[in-house]
Amino acid sequence: MRILVTGHEGFIGKNIAQYLQSQGHEVEGWEWEPGVLPHTEDYDWCIHLGAISSTTYTDVNQILEQNFEFSVRLAQVCENFGTNFQYASSASVYGPTTHFTEDGPLLPQSPYAWSKYMFDRFINQYKDEFKIKIQGFRYFNVYGQGEEHKGDQASPYTKFTRQAKENNVITLFEDSENYKRDFVCVDDICRAHEKMFDSDARGIFNIGTGTATSFETVATAIANKHGAAIHRIPMPDNIKSQYQKYTCANLTKLNSAIDMQWTNIEDYINEIK
Repeated sequence: MRILVTGHEGFIGKNIAQYLQSQGHEVEGWEWEPGVLPHTEDYDWCIHLGAISSTTYTDVNQILEQNFEFSVRLAQVCENFGTNFQYASSASVYGPTTHFTEDGPLLPQSPYAWSKYMFDRFINQYKDEFKIKIQGFRYFNVYGQGEEHKGDQASPYTKFTRQAKENNVITLFEDSENYKRDFVCVDDICRAHEKMFDSDARGIFNIGTGTATSFETVATAIANKHGAAIHRIPMPDNIKSQYQKYTCANLTKLNSAIDMQWTNIEDYINEIK
């Protein structure tokens, strides 16, 4: 198949593009340009991953322009040309809720989360009017190879590993044994996208493992592997108000569409070189 990947230079985009190419697909990438839309008429699928992904970014107008308004226009272009459409949403739309079911109430807490919520809402409102297949994926906490450039926005796996190798000390928020997330490997994200090509399922799907693991568990596994210490600090005030203390994907809807074997993050830590 011919596939266009927006945001192909980002962490997930680069992994997906490389994976799909390895599976024999013809893949082209596209990056954001103000006022420009990609040509989608010659593609079977457009995978829309490009976005301002920082949860602490505060320019709301720019976030709405790139993450919401552009996404709406791109979905409409794909509809016009009959190009099926997958896009990246985020588990951040759930906010402090604890249900994590796609059709339940949402409480986004940051401009980034609101932009993802608004596009999900647009898709839900008009999904029956689209003739193309539209599949939205609410990624939970994605980790893996190739996110070193993300700095503070990198996953705990990457940040903890870098700290352990460079400083021999991992910095962890106090009470991290009580902060649990659904950590999903980027390799599994890639496989899920490809499997969904062959599914007739439409709408929004959680993409996670269905298991919550504490930050303490992840840090301890990495510290043990690299012989590092753990140093605990208070959580900074600027992230307290929007911090998700718990996430765990409900996979009922996804499991009805595809069959997946998910990677356990502790096994990944112990196996990766």
